[in-house]
Amino acid sequence: MVRFATIGTNWITESFIDAARLVDSFELAAVYSRTEETAKAFAAKVKAPRTFTDLQRLAESDEVEAVYIASPNSFHAEQAIFLMNHGKHVLCEKPLASNAQEAKAMIEAAERNGVVLMEAMKATLLPTFLSIREHVPKLGRIRRYVASYCQYSSRYDAYKQGTVLNAFNPAFSNGALMDIGVYCLYPMVVLFGKPKSLKAQSLKLESGVDGEGTIVFDYGEMDGIVFYSKIANSYLPAEIQGEDGSMIIDAIHTPTKAEIRYRDGRVEDITVPQDKPPMYYEVNEFIDLIESGARESAINSHRHSLWTIEIMDEARRQTGIVFPADQR
Repeated sequence: MVRFATIGTNWITESFIDAARLVDSFELAAVYSRTEETAKAFAAKVKAPRTFTDLQRLAESDEVEAVYIASPNSFHAEQAIFLMNHGKHVLCEKPLASNAQEAKAMIEAAERNGVVLMEAMKATLLPTFLSIREHVPKLGRIRRYVASYCQYSSRYDAYKQGTVLNAFNPAFSNGALMDIGVYCLYPMVVLFGKPKSLKAQSLKLESGVDGEGTIVFDYGEMDGIVFYSKIANSYLPAEIQGEDGSMIIDAIHTPTKAEIRYRDGRVEDITVPQDKPPMYYEVNEFIDLIESGARESAINSHRHSLWTIEIMDEARRQTGIVFPADQR
């Protein structure tokens, strides 16, 4: 069994625990929160045997081997590096860090301490995405990648009323690109690598984060177009266009259906049934790495995570989105 602690007490941590418990080797050993009241309440909710309110004590605990981090983005690097320096494996929610400088420091800490560091990007480990990756060569020469993830945030209602919650607060390295735009970027990087250049535009809100944006990528013989938003909804599928056919993907952030439409009229369904919650597959991958002695995932790799955050850094530079974490 791999004994986990979790950092973060919101819905995503609860979803993680529910999915992780379906993995045979997962054991929830503890939960962490800065306040004892919150820690105890969450522990009771998820039936965790132990709580921590001191990160030092968590890092030094022999009862914990791995930590899932779902704290605000601005805390990811500091917490992950501290834990890895104490020999803990770290599964860190996306985005991995506030910027590439932090991501590089996290990767260096993982390599220095001989522990597993993986970004918890669920989309790229789902069965249908693995099928997408396998079948892309059938499309012939690839000419375009198009992905959209636009989801109106309930927190935007509060924002419009004058309350700036974490989702729209630059102090937490947040905003539309960091929160959901990353779901469009990471699969693109896994499939096609790092682009040669990009052009970004976004709507900058008064709080200092982006509400929505568009990025166009140059790969030389192909291009990429990504749309993301936290202030409007979209129902567009993703598409990979090739000279011999195009692949239609239902939702790039959680792909569960995909098909190829060939130029000759044939349609091939490449969907792979998914019988587990989406987060199950990232936990399973992470635990497999620990048990096998590997140090990073071939798909959610250090390189893919670093390229993705470098893309986001450049997009933010072009659109004037600056976080306090960038000044450290």
